[in-house]
Amino acid sequence: MVSSIESSVGTERKVVTELPGPKSRALHERRKAVVSAGLTTGFPIYIERGEGAIVVDVDGNRILDLGSGIAVTTIGHAVPEVIEAVSAQVAAFTHTCFMVAPYESYVTVCEELAALTPGTHAKASALFNSGSEAVENAVKVARLATGREAIVVFDHAYHGRTNLTMALTAKNMPYKDRFGPFAPEIYRVAMSYPFRDGRSGADAAALAISEIETQVGAHNVAAVLIEPIQGEGGFIVPADGFLPALSEWTTKNGVVFIADEIQSGFCRTGEWFAVNHEGVIPDMVTTAKGLAGGMPLAALTGRAELMNAVHEGGLGGTYGGNPVACAAAVATIRTMRDRNLNARAREIGETILSSLRSLQQDVAIIGDVRGRGAMIAMELVQPGTKNPNATAAKSIVSYCNQQGVLALACGTYGNVIRLLPPLVITDEQLADGLSVLCAGVRAAG
Repeated sequence: MVSSIESSVGTERKVVTELPGPKSRALHERRKAVVSAGLTTGFPIYIERGEGAIVVDVDGNRILDLGSGIAVTTIGHAVPEVIEAVSAQVAAFTHTCFMVAPYESYVTVCEELAALTPGTHAKASALFNSGSEAVENAVKVARLATGREAIVVFDHAYHGRTNLTMALTAKNMPYKDRFGPFAPEIYRVAMSYPFRDGRSGADAAALAISEIETQVGAHNVAAVLIEPIQGEGGFIVPADGFLPALSEWTTKNGVVFIADEIQSGFCRTGEWFAVNHEGVIPDMVTTAKGLAGGMPLAALTGRAELMNAVHEGGLGGTYGGNPVACAAAVATIRTMRDRNLNARAREIGETILSSLRSLQQDVAIIGDVRGRGAMIAMELVQPGTKNPNATAAKSIVSYCNQQGVLALACGTYGNVIRLLPPLVITDEQLADGLSVLCAGVRAAG
C-alpha cells in the first residue's frame, strides 16, 4: 500500500484556473502558427513540471495523471533515481553512436532484457528509438531468419505509424487514412475479443489459425505479431488460452511468435510482461514506453539464433540505444525491482476493477470492464446494447480533464476509457481520481 508522500509540487489535485488556463491558451496560439495541424492534443494544457502522479501546468494547476504519457512514466514523473542517472550521463557524454564507439550502459540494458523477458533460452537484443522501430526490426529479423515473407496481425491491432507499421495497424483513421500504399505481405485475422465475440480462447484461436492456413498458408508465414493486451484497439484482453494456442501453432509450423509488449510491458499488468500471465514464451519481444522512465528508448529482444542470423550491419541506427536513454532504462528497471512495482500494479488494478465493476451495476452505458494490473479499461455502449458509445467516452474524458484529471480514450470505435496511472500513485490520489471518473461516467450515463 502506498500512502501520501512528501512532494515539491504537492500531492493533491488542485485546479486554480479554468482549464486550459490563460498561459496554456497563449501557448496554444503560438503552437498553431508553427506546429503541424496533423499533431492533435486531447487536453491543451502545457506542462511545466511533474512529480509522482502529479503534473503542474504553466498556470499552476496540479493535474492528476491517470495516463502516464500513454504508459511511459510507469514509475512516475521526476523519479530521483532516473534524474540522478540521466544527469550523470549527460555530464559524462551524450552520444557516440553504439555502432561507432560503444559503451557499457547499452550492454547493461541488453543484459537486463535477457534476464527479464520470458524464457531461459539464450537471447540477444538491439536497441532503437521508438516502438515502431522495434516492431519494424522484428519483422525484418523474422523474414530474414525464416526466409518467408508473410506477417500475420490481428483485428484492432496497433503497432505504429511508420509505413510498415501502419500496414500492421488495423485502424484507418487517424493512423492510415490516405497515407498508402503500404508495405505488402501483411495479413489480418480475427482477434479474441470476449466482450464482442463471446468465444472461448480455444475457439477464437481455432478461428484465427483457420484463417491463417486458408488465406495465407502456414509455410508462407514468417511471423505472428500480437499485442498480448491490445492497447490503442481498446485494452482488449484475449480469452484465456488464446495466446498459448497461437504460440503452440507457431512452434509447430516454424513461425516466429512476436509479442508486442510496448504498452503492456514493464510491470504495467502486474507482471514484467503481459504474456507471463499465461506462461507464453515468445520468440521475440518488442518493448518501449515504460522501459526508460520517459526517455526515448525501444528494444527488440529475441532468441539468440534469430537475432544473430542477421548479417553484420543489418540492424542499427544513429540514435538507437542513446547512452542517456540507456542510463535512464537501467535506473528505471532498478526502481521497478526495488519498489516491487509489479505488486503495486496488482493492488492498483484490484482497486480500479472493484470501483468500476460496482459502478457498472448502476450505469447502463458501461458494457465491459477489463484489464490486468494497472492497465484497466471500460467499454461504453448504448444502453441495452453492445453498440459503441463514443460520445459518452468523449464526454467523460472532457469532464475528467475539466476537473484536473488526465484521462484517455481509445478503441477501434473510440468508446473505451483506459486507465494507465503511474505505479507510484498514492492510495489517496487513486481514490480521488476514481471519484472524478465515476462522477463523469454517471453524468454521461
